[in-house]
Amino acid sequence: MNIYAYAMQMEVDGERYYRELAEQSDSPGLKRIFLMLADEEVKHYKVIDLLSRRETVPAQLARTEILDNVKNVFAGMKDTEPKLRVDTTAATQSYIKARDIEAESEKFYREQADKVEGRAQREIFLQLAGEEAKHLRIMENIVEF
Repeated sequence: MNIYAYAMQMEVDGERYYRELAEQSDSPGLKRIFLMLADEEVKHYKVIDLLSRRETVPAQLARTEILDNVKNVFAGMKDTEPKLRVDTTAATQSYIKARDIEAESEKFYREQADKVEGRAQREIFLQLAGEEAKHLRIMENIVEF
């Protein structure tokens, strides 16, 4: 499997997993965050697909404002869900798994950035790694929460 096919499958799996977490969540705030993360994975898939077809990838396509959006959701959750506590082992394990997947995704994109031929592709892979790092921070915060 080439790096593009592998990366695209990684993004499909990530999207599916975040949508499952959203369905399982009783918290409207966490559900919104998981759906945002799922939508991010769809965007990443599109970027990788364009790269695989050697098409130009607009730089802004690989960047998002997810951290600001998630901060706003967390801020809103303080008011609307002040007593929210996630203490089930299954939920915690699912969030830890998502965190670990994001860490692996970031590592993968950084490694691939060193392997691709063109400078533009390298920059896109590094941007994707940066986006995955943002997702990792979000999941770390949810696990800590």
